[in-house]
Amino acid sequence: MTNKTPHANPSKNRTPRHRAREFALQGLYQWLLNNEDVSAIEAHIREAHGFDKADAEHFDALLYGAIKQVTNLRAGLAPLIDRSITELSPVEHAALLIGAFELQNHIEIPYKVVINEAVELTKSFGGIDGHKYVNGVLDRFAAKVRDTEVGATRR
Repeated sequence: MTNKTPHANPSKNRTPRHRAREFALQGLYQWLLNNEDVSAIEAHIREAHGFDKADAEHFDALLYGAIKQVTNLRAGLAPLIDRSITELSPVEHAALLIGAFELQNHIEIPYKVVINEAVELTKSFGGIDGHKYVNGVLDRFAAKVRDTEVGATRR
């Protein structure tokens, strides 16, 4: 197994929250591939170039929260995916964990923003069509966990 994390070309106009999601995705990627201790992953990522421009509090919430709730998040996602969760690419898996975590735990962030952010992460770090898959899965997940908000938007 590799110790490398996905690396994308930095884009302009990234908000501190978006940067936090990028770093959380990289941390989850490492955790999924190597099952490293999360505090070691966090320490390594905090030293990365550009981390000072990220929302460190949101990064911590995403990284630690997604790992702490991984069993419940995977259980919620499992009926919405067409394969075993272990067959997903690590980037798609990490983006789905981040999106599902935010949808369940950060209701102050509109569900469309959460989905869009996960899609953008997958576009930046993942395969060619992975973003379409993440979009579809999280759209169905949002309908389950935020049915009132999703229903009001779709009416």
